[in-house]
Amino acid sequence: MKKIFITIATIGLLGTSAFAKVEGKKLEKTVTVAYSVRNEFESTFDDAKDVTWTITDNTQKATFTQDNVKKTAFYNLQGEYLGVTQNVAYSAIAAKAQKTIADKYAGYNVGEVIKLQTNDTNSNFDQTVYFVDLKKSDAEVLVRVTPSADVFYFQTVK
Repeated sequence: MKKIFITIATIGLLGTSAFAKVEGKKLEKTVTVAYSVRNEFESTFDDAKDVTWTITDNTQKATFTQDNVKKTAFYNLQGEYLGVTQNVAYSAIAAKAQKTIADKYAGYNVGEVIKLQTNDTNSNFDQTVYFVDLKKSDAEVLVRVTPSADVFYFQTVK
């Protein structure tokens, strides 16, 4: 489960693409998403607009807009729903977590903040967590913020 969690976060933060560039033109790569995954996606996100599917070595993902918010839903290759991500404002995380980040990562600037929501009630992970990208001239790291405002180092980006 931890591997799936890390995969979701990494894929959501780094963003993969189903496009190739040939002679200055973008060519869309054809992807085949499992019928069961499309059905589950359409029933869960019935008001999704502008849906684009991408398949990686580990996941099937749908990037879409819902209520004017861009989101990405992840499914494993067996068709199980893993979670959904969306960019949020830094102010979405608790003030206590913001203070911890300011203290522990002095000199870093806040980049993207991604909210990850899963429906996994059987694991030791929180169903909603935030990933904050922190940058300074010679380093970039990701930290994970829990709903209880705990901040944990997640990974080095550079």
